[in-house]
Amino acid sequence: MRLLFEMTREDNPRLYDDLIRFNKGTKRVNRLRFLAHEGLIAQHWMAAQGVAAMGPLINPASEPSVSSSVARHTNQVFEAPPVGEG
Repeated sequence: MRLLFEMTREDNPRLYDDLIRFNKGTKRVNRLRFLAHEGLIAQHWMAAQGVAAMGPLINPASEPSVSSSVARHTNQVFEAPPVGEG
């Protein structure tokens, strides 16, 4: 799969600043891949926490441990800015 990814600092300053640390190429792509993967794990974890009252849906021993503060931060990085900002 190939993706063309373009963004400006105004789109998401925190993500832009994180990615711009790396020269264009493999390191930047790998950082974006890592952030996307961590975001998916955090999203799954937070969804599982939301339905915990309904009973266990996953085997906690088979899931990687995720810090709630790290999961929250990762999700915030990928949130769209509120309408009217940016």
